[in-house]
Amino acid sequence: MKHGKKYAEAAKLVDRTTAYEPGDAIALVKKTAVAKFDETVEVHIRTGCDGRHAEQQVRGAVVLPNGTGKTVKVLVFVKGDKLNEAEAAGADYTGGEELIPKIQKEGWLDFDVVVATPDMMGVVGRLGKVLGPKGLMPNPKAGTVTMDVTRAVKDIKAGKIEYRLDKTNIIHVPVGKVSFTDEALLENYNALMDAVVKARPSALKGQYLRSVTMTSTMGPGIKVNAARV
Repeated sequence: MKHGKKYAEAAKLVDRTTAYEPGDAIALVKKTAVAKFDETVEVHIRTGCDGRHAEQQVRGAVVLPNGTGKTVKVLVFVKGDKLNEAEAAGADYTGGEELIPKIQKEGWLDFDVVVATPDMMGVVGRLGKVLGPKGLMPNPKAGTVTMDVTRAVKDIKAGKIEYRLDKTNIIHVPVGKVSFTDEALLENYNALMDAVVKARPSALKGQYLRSVTMTSTMGPGIKVNAARV
């Protein structure tokens, strides 16, 4: 992949052989973010897990103390009294069965997170082929299948993010924006890493965190010292 001049200049600031302390990595990410928009700060965690085995899967969610800097649109599948509860909590869209054709046939996907009460999972399950590949299926481990829709919506709006292994056993997550203060990004990073470390599968033998890389949307990757104190 060919990179432009700005990227090449920014990459010169990074020592590829060094695993930077988190605070230094954040300062460097901000320095190397040269795009004209407010870039997202991303963390990529390479694990020693083998996600093909169910007992080595890593999946969960964590509320970042300072949010993600992104406005998240939440769709809640609910019925009865829970409809009003979801709306009062700040859900952008609520409904049930009537949303199926809108999503399946009209291709409506104007939302970032889907929450559902357990009694609606039969309905949501019919959307598996659409929502699954986009990572939008509600999941109890991520706290998106729950009767407590108020808490679920408020947490998501406050900056709750989901983390999970991809096919190459790497976790990719945003921890804020370049415009955040260093302190806010460090707090978010630490909250994420604490959650991921706690989620270590008991079945895993050997090294869990192989490497951690931090980057901005358009910037070079910066290795981070993954040792947790």
